[in-house]
Amino acid sequence: MKWCQNCVLPDTRPNLEVGNDGICSACSSHNRRKEIDWSARALEFRTLVKQVKQLKRGYDCIIPISGGKDSTWQVVTCIEHGLKPLTVTWRPPARTEIGAANLENLINLGVDHMDFHINPIIEAAFMRKTFELAGSPAIPMHFAIFAIPLTIAIRYDVPLVIWGENSAIEYGGSDVDGSLTRMNDAWLQRYGVAQGSTIGDWTDNLLSIEDLSPYCRPDQTELEESGIQSVFLGQYFPWDPQIIMEVATKNGFKVRAKGPKTGYYDYADIDDDFISIHHWLKWYKFGFTRSFDNLALEIRNRRMTRSQAIAILKSEGVHIPENDVLKFCRFTGLTHEQFNKICERFRDTEIWINNEGIWMIDDFLCNDWNWQ
Repeated sequence: MKWCQNCVLPDTRPNLEVGNDGICSACSSHNRRKEIDWSARALEFRTLVKQVKQLKRGYDCIIPISGGKDSTWQVVTCIEHGLKPLTVTWRPPARTEIGAANLENLINLGVDHMDFHINPIIEAAFMRKTFELAGSPAIPMHFAIFAIPLTIAIRYDVPLVIWGENSAIEYGGSDVDGSLTRMNDAWLQRYGVAQGSTIGDWTDNLLSIEDLSPYCRPDQTELEESGIQSVFLGQYFPWDPQIIMEVATKNGFKVRAKGPKTGYYDYADIDDDFISIHHWLKWYKFGFTRSFDNLALEIRNRRMTRSQAIAILKSEGVHIPENDVLKFCRFTGLTHEQFNKICERFRDTEIWINNEGIWMIDDFLCNDWNWQ
C-alpha cells in the first residue's frame, strides 16, 4: 500500500496510481491544469452551444442533477450560456430533507424537470443484491444516473447531455485515462461504480430484465445514431468544489446546518442518506474514507498542507454512519448483524491485519492512528 506524498490518498483507490516520484496520478493531473488554455476550452463550449441551438430542438440539452452544489453550478452555467435545459433526476430512495429543498431551489432557478422514481420494491431488492454480492449499494444508483438521462434524451430528441466533473481527471487515473473526455462506454467501463458489469449480469429469477429496464443505458450505437453528444462541463471550465459551492450558494443552495454528513465538506454528499454506506465500505475495501478524498482536493487546491490534512483525519477518526445504516437495513430488509457480516466479508486482508482482535493497516498514512 503506497501513499501519495503530496495528498492523502493510497494506491488502493480504484484507478489511482502512485508514481516512482511518490506523487499520485490525481495530483499529477491537477498540476497539469496550469498547462490548459481555459479560455480556449470556454470557446469550445460556446461553439458547442451554438451548434446545438442551431438544431432548434425543444430542449438544447439535458442536465442530470441531484440538487447538489455541482448540479446547481451546472444549471447556472448552462443558463448563462443561453441553453434551454431539461433537468433530469434519479430520485434516490433515501432523499434527505435538505436534498429535497436544494432540488426545489434549483428547479425554481427556471428549468423544466423530471424526477424519475423507480419502483421501490425493485430498487430495494437490487440494492440489497449488489450490496451482498459486490459490497456496494451504489451500483443501482450509478446504473440509474447514467441510464435515465440518456434514455430521456433519445425519447425527447435532445442533442446534448451535460454532466459535471470528469472523475478520470479530477480523481486521477493513468495518463491514458486522461483521454477519456466524453461520457461513453469506455469511460463507464473504467470509472463506473458498476465495476464493469451490465444490467444483464444482475438478473435472476427475482429480478428480470424488465424489472431492471430503468437502469438499462442505451447502447453506444443507438446514441451515436441519434447524434447525442455526452460531455463533461469540467472539460471546459476549471472544477474546484469550493468555487462551485460559492456559485451555488449565491443561487440559493444551502449547506447542511449540522455539519458534514459524510466526509469533510458540509455541502457535499448531503442529498441522500445511503451514499454514506457506499463511502463507509471504502474503509474495508481500500483503507480510506470520503474524508481522505475531500482533503486531497483541499491540498491540491492549496487550501491546506498535507500535515494539516493528516491532523484532521487523526482528530476525526473513522465512524460508522449508524443512523444511515439502520435506515438502509430497514429499506433492504437486512438485519444489522447481516450488514456488519457483509462489510467484514469485503475487508481486504491484503492491507488489513488482525492484531489480537483489533483490525489495523500496517503501512497506514500515519503511525499513531487510533485503531480502537
